[in-house]
Amino acid sequence: MRRREFIIAGMAAAWPFAAHPQQQKTYRIGVLVPGGAAAASFLNVLREELRNVEGQNLLIEFKSAQGRNERLAALAAELVALKVDVIVAYQTPPAQAAQQATREVPIVISAGDAVGTDLVASLARPGGNITGVSLMISEMHGKCVELFHDMLPSAHRIGALLNGADASSTLILGQIQQAGKITGIEIVPVASVRSSGEIDAAFAAMKKEGADGVVVQGSLPPEIAAELSLKHRLPMASAVRAYADVGGLMSYNMSFDAATRIAALFVVKILKGARPADLPVEQPTKFDLVINLKTARALGINAPATLLAIADEVIE
Repeated sequence: MRRREFIIAGMAAAWPFAAHPQQQKTYRIGVLVPGGAAAASFLNVLREELRNVEGQNLLIEFKSAQGRNERLAALAAELVALKVDVIVAYQTPPAQAAQQATREVPIVISAGDAVGTDLVASLARPGGNITGVSLMISEMHGKCVELFHDMLPSAHRIGALLNGADASSTLILGQIQQAGKITGIEIVPVASVRSSGEIDAAFAAMKKEGADGVVVQGSLPPEIAAELSLKHRLPMASAVRAYADVGGLMSYNMSFDAATRIAALFVVKILKGARPADLPVEQPTKFDLVINLKTARALGINAPATLLAIADEVIE
């Protein structure tokens, strides 16, 4: 049986996974994302993994905030109104919006510190209607400071650009500051923004205050941050791969594909009758360092050969 074309932007996409005429049940899966470069990749990997499901028809209801987190609550409510069988939420703000929208519909997250942001009670016993993957995002932002220490040995001040609409920001700042103490790098200035329109001014202020680089929280729009990083000639690192892909200097993060595949497996288990409360939250075990050498050259940075040698990928 031919799979129908999968349509992303604002529409539903349905496809049969196997030719089983006797199977009448169609499962409706809501996917909630903040938008940005990672959204399409997240959907593609999720779809690839769900193809392995036998005997089911799946209907994807895709909702993107298109970089405007203030839209997430309404989008989550729309998914609940559509009576989806499960909601898949990518990153912490969508996960929290889904949590606030329903305590009944199962939610599978691929998000930051699931315990620290009160999405689940514990990793081993999540309780409630939420399970999935906790991405160790806070620790990975701290690792970005250490990478700046290796990439720019002369760096003395690293700024932190946080998403004020994301509950993970406090945890992330704590890890960034701890890494600063370890490396001897001063973490200043710290800026918190609540909309994409505030990012330009934040970059300008950091540059003016003498920051040698900036760690950007991964739930901010990567394309906008990368563009402004180049505009203000302020090297940027983040814990989300998309930042390096669109022009950031580097990223250090969990294996995106691996984490998304784990989330897909949770969806399959729930569709087969498992309760989220009984499914322990998983954490990633593989992490990738990506360096954008093109951006390094544009910023006049000579990336050390030792750092390039250990990178999982170098973007030329």
